[in-house]
Amino acid sequence: MTNMQKDSNLHTNSASIVGKLHIGLPMWQHPSWPRTWFAHYPKSDTQLISYAKECNTVEGNTTFYSLPNEDATLRWATSVPDDFSFTFKFHQTITHLNQLQHCEDEVTQQLKLMLPLKDKLGVMLLQLPAGFGPSKLPLLDQFLQQLPPWLNVAVEVRHLIFFEKGADEKTLNQILIAHRANRVIMDTRALFTGPCDSDMLAEVRRKKPRVPVNVIATGLTPVVRFVGNDNKDDNLQCLRPWVNKVDQWRREGKNVYFFCHRPDNKDAPWLAQQFIDLYNQTYSERAVPNLSIKTQPKQDTLF
Repeated sequence: MTNMQKDSNLHTNSASIVGKLHIGLPMWQHPSWPRTWFAHYPKSDTQLISYAKECNTVEGNTTFYSLPNEDATLRWATSVPDDFSFTFKFHQTITHLNQLQHCEDEVTQQLKLMLPLKDKLGVMLLQLPAGFGPSKLPLLDQFLQQLPPWLNVAVEVRHLIFFEKGADEKTLNQILIAHRANRVIMDTRALFTGPCDSDMLAEVRRKKPRVPVNVIATGLTPVVRFVGNDNKDDNLQCLRPWVNKVDQWRREGKNVYFFCHRPDNKDAPWLAQQFIDLYNQTYSERAVPNLSIKTQPKQDTLF
């Protein structure tokens, strides 16, 4: 066999490996879910145990605000199956207060606490504030360089210049590619579609960033944070383009993380199932498991 044939076979084999699709929510527990989504599970289950029977990842926002103790991370690790992947955010002291400077001790502390989850830690999310602009990119480069090689990182930027497809965005993407870091893609188009007809929706629109959706995979695990609204048709319209893109990434061998948010995240499971329905209808040969939910309960009776 010639070297050319070997290279050809290697390319064919790598291209035939289909990446995994991780679908999750921004939390694993909600006061309403034991009466709705998890009602058929044993009462002895914690919500994390029940959640991990439904979804294969979760967007762990809790670590942005406070760090767990070692007992908690060990308990989390033993509550989920081996194929479950946690994602957690770096603490806000690292990203927002210090903006990646002089925070070596804080990073070391957080990663030490995450060690019980190491085999189930899919991605660590580095969410940067809107004020983190082009002049601070060397700090990002240095920060990523100092992280341990076992850690898979996804970076979310919110400074608008990084969405203008100019030199600054190119530099950002080159840094991420060099460190095999993933760029988080925030899609809030559905959230900002249609009238604002509730105080909750107004509050969520005020808090969530309204940034362009620049679709790029700078690493091997693309991360999409999709924020819907309370209109099924609006969500459907904005979800549909993601079906083909997610499947393209999977066929390229990438493991995709797709997180579903709603204005009130008690409703997020139904948005996730809406995406699963679209995906499975289009790519039945690579179908993913359904959630054990059917019609969303009426809010005035169950919530």
